[in-house]
Amino acid sequence: MPRFAENTVGHKTIVAVLCAFAFAATPGIARAQNTGKDVPPVLDVHVHAMDNDNGFTLGPTCPNTAKFTASDPKDKEAPFGWAQEECTPKLYPAAKGEYMKDVLAEMERLNVTAVVFGDPASVKKWKDAAPNRVIPGTSFEDGMNPGARVPLAELRKDFTSGGMKVMGEIGLQYEGISPSDPSVDQYFALAEELDVPVAIHMGTGGSGRANVAMPKFRGSLGNPLLLEDLLARHPKLRVQIMHAGYPMIDNLLTLLQANSHVYVDVAGLIWSYPIKEVNRYIQRIVEAGFEDRVMFGTDQFMWPKLMAYSISIIQNADYLTPEQKRDILYNNAARFLRIDPAGKK
Repeated sequence: MPRFAENTVGHKTIVAVLCAFAFAATPGIARAQNTGKDVPPVLDVHVHAMDNDNGFTLGPTCPNTAKFTASDPKDKEAPFGWAQEECTPKLYPAAKGEYMKDVLAEMERLNVTAVVFGDPASVKKWKDAAPNRVIPGTSFEDGMNPGARVPLAELRKDFTSGGMKVMGEIGLQYEGISPSDPSVDQYFALAEELDVPVAIHMGTGGSGRANVAMPKFRGSLGNPLLLEDLLARHPKLRVQIMHAGYPMIDNLLTLLQANSHVYVDVAGLIWSYPIKEVNRYIQRIVEAGFEDRVMFGTDQFMWPKLMAYSISIIQNADYLTPEQKRDILYNNAARFLRIDPAGKK
């Protein structure tokens, strides 16, 4: 989702929740919420610098939905097209004013360092609160003005002197724009020039996204192969495909084969779909030979325990070896972000 300022409502806040979907019960949730604080280090490459003081708060939720329900256009549809399901236990939103504090406490407990995306002022707030846990990221999209762009000179300053380290989340799919569109190429050229990795939303956008909330959203624009022209123009660009381009697995594998510096994150996907489907998708990427390109992420927002829950999905994956779990939870992102020269953990 694009950069956004805290304490705002409307389109910007809507976009801030579009990477999440519907939810249902799963046996792993109890284990997830009680993950030990002594776990090895984790890198979460997909967290949002938001809060629930902006007039928009989701209620309790259950990860890994069992189904996505149909709707009828003659009826009043739910604001985000999410299925309503019951489960026990549930994840609960933070109390008003407590979200950042609660998430940072979870990061400390779980030994997580996270790439936190948002407008520079919001991200700085998180960085100041937890300087050793936060890797700052921001995008060229102006969440206050849909379709508007941050001036190139301002973005350059964000990355050369403002402390930003990752360009993202880039949510062009919600605007109906391909990542290879020439209209945004100057921003990717800047990222290549400054050797800044870019994190691009590709793939899923939530149940009923185009007909319920975002009429410009196009599922076809989540096709990972749409990155090919961009990568051809900028061969040194490091790209993080958010949500692993779900569900376009064949096109994703084609792109990964052709471009060895492209990585994926499993954020959002990992807790938004039926657990068997989530595991099949990740397993397919790993068994196709790309285990060193898969990075852990949550798409963390609203529910502080979501991070622990998401970690548990990888920890409990019986198709992954202990080495593969550590690579996904830490080593692959450390390599992509160039932050751990001392070696694997």
